[in-house]
Order: sequence, then C-alpha cells, then structure tokens
Amino acid sequence: MRLPARLLFSALALAATLGTARAQDMLYFSAIPDEDETKLVERFTKVAEYLSDQLGVPVAFVPVKSYPAAVTAFRNDQVQLAWFGGLSGVQARLAVPDARAIAQGEEDREFVSYFIANTETGLTESADFPDAARGMTFTFGAKTSTSGRLMPEYHIREETGEAPDSFFSRVGFSGDHSQTLRLVASGAWQIGALNFAVYDQAVADNAPEVQTAKVIWKTPPYPDYNWTIRGDVDQRWGEGFADKVQAALIGMDDPDLLATFPRKGFIPASNADFAPIEDVARQLDLLE
Repeated sequence: MRLPARLLFSALALAATLGTARAQDMLYFSAIPDEDETKLVERFTKVAEYLSDQLGVPVAFVPVKSYPAAVTAFRNDQVQLAWFGGLSGVQARLAVPDARAIAQGEEDREFVSYFIANTETGLTESADFPDAARGMTFTFGAKTSTSGRLMPEYHIREETGEAPDSFFSRVGFSGDHSQTLRLVASGAWQIGALNFAVYDQAVADNAPEVQTAKVIWKTPPYPDYNWTIRGDVDQRWGEGFADKVQAALIGMDDPDLLATFPRKGFIPASNADFAPIEDVARQLDLLE
C-alpha cells in the first residue's frame, strides 16, 4: 500500500534521522506494525504531537517494518519508548536492562484472539474449539505476534494435543492482523487467527471482508499490548521522566485519539503483568 506523499516524506525523514546522531532532546518511539503502515503513521503522528505537548520535549514516531525490527530499535536505543504486543514487550524488556512496562489499554488486561473462517468452510461460531477445522488451511499473523500467533498456537496445542501443522493441512503467516482478515475473506486461507480489536473495528467500519470471514471461536483472555520505556530515560531527560511519560499516557482522554487504537483509555502496567506471556513464550521456545 502506498503512503500519501506527506506521510511518506515524514516517515523517510524520520528513518534517515536514525542513521545520524540522535538529537539528545528528541524522544523517539515506535510501535509493532500490526496493521497497515498508513494507519499506523496517521495514528502515531497524532500520539507524538500529544506526547510532545504533555512532556515539553520534541517527540517523533519512527515506523518499522516488522515486529523484530521494533524490538531491535528499542534494544539499540533508536527508540526509547514503544507500543508493543505482549510477546514483543517481553522480548524488549529482556534485551534492555531496567526497561519497564508503564501502561496498557483497559482492554489489554483481558485481551482475546478471534479464530475466523471463510464462510465457504461452513464453520460457525461456537464456545468450543472448532475441531471440524481439522485438515483445513490456517494462517497466523506475524510470527512474534501475541494475539496473532503466540496465544492462538498455545490454545491450538492445548485443545487438540497437536502442533498447528499437524492439526491443519497447511499453516502460514500473513504478517499482520489486517492481512489475515483479507486473506481469510478472499479464501486464500480457510481459517486464521487475529486480534479481536482489529476484527471488531472492521465490523464497525462495515468492511466488506467481514461478510465472508466470520468469527468461529474466541480464546480465553490474556494480557497483551503495552507501552514500554527504556530504563535510562531519567538520566537523559531528568529524574521522574519515565513517570511523567506514564502519566501522560494514562491521562490521554481525547476520544478521537483513543479511538484510533482503539482503546477506552490507558491504565498503569508493570513487567509482572506479562509474566504469563513470558511463561507461554518459553513453553513454545519463542524466547532466546
């Protein structure tokens, strides 16, 4: 998908900045690319403006191409703050001493993944895991997505006693939640797993994909998305800066800004909140 010229110029300019010395007073942040890049740049450019006003320092959003790239940028100090998924947040905090989760959406305490199926499969929604999906094709989202891979795989194994590539005839990775919805809707994959918020937003937007891709099962809840900040920000911007960032995020109350996530609001978070995600990731050998 091509970005509008204005956003493309902004993204390229920010990317170029990373190749030069970082301005000491500039706070950079990024986010996992769980949706189309155009939507992400539009959303987080507004967040950057909000944070800059609240913090009194210039703030810039830096788009990245993949979940691992978001973690790498955080580890390498190319960004000091990031909107991560549960798993990518765990990976980032393990890589950076004293990094901590500071906020999460109200919905992120009990997040769920949807399993969706193309209507041609004949599968319908049930409270029970869709055993009739055996032998069909299935796509996850990104390989290190919490809601698009980690927790769906965990529950597939728990419910069937089998690995996904044994239960399904073919397993793939779409790259992001929006793409999973498109691929299942088109019939390229019969079944897929994705973030519930992306699907619910597509329903609210009357997206055509929801006509041929229907929810068939919902996972039990788990903790997911979070804002994580590096442990050395107070040394750069002054004592208490991390707490000031946390307060700004929790104080975000602009309905239009919150709707772009979409979240009702943000609440405090801590590293301990995501211990269940780390445990599952270790079980599935997704942490180094």
